[in-house]
Amino acid sequence: MENVVLTIHLLLALALIGVVLLQRSEGGGLGMGGGGGGAVTGRAAATALGKLTWILAAAFIATSLTLTVLAAQKSSGVSVLDRLGDTETPAAEEPATPGLPNVDDLLPPPSSDAPLTPTAD
Repeated sequence: MENVVLTIHLLLALALIGVVLLQRSEGGGLGMGGGGGGAVTGRAAATALGKLTWILAAAFIATSLTLTVLAAQKSSGVSVLDRLGDTETPAAEEPATPGLPNVDDLLPPPSSDAPLTPTAD
């Protein structure tokens, strides 16, 4: 269910981006203007794209809220901090992966000028 809503959500996002980019600039803002006016203004197309933008935006918000509710139901009421403080079940030790170098071997050797430990003056 969550994957279906997520797919619809992504498709709505792409459609919303496309519809917004198709709309004619009304001047002002960061745009350079809408070009020449004249007899062909395209107001009907702008109104249809405006309505489609509102519909897509409402559907996008609805899928966002749906995904939030689905994620909240899946979380099982346990906080991340509660999981970190869980000392009853210790984590199983994972065996070291063969072929990977030791972390200490990756560090550069200390220079001969600098002392290894800070000296108290």
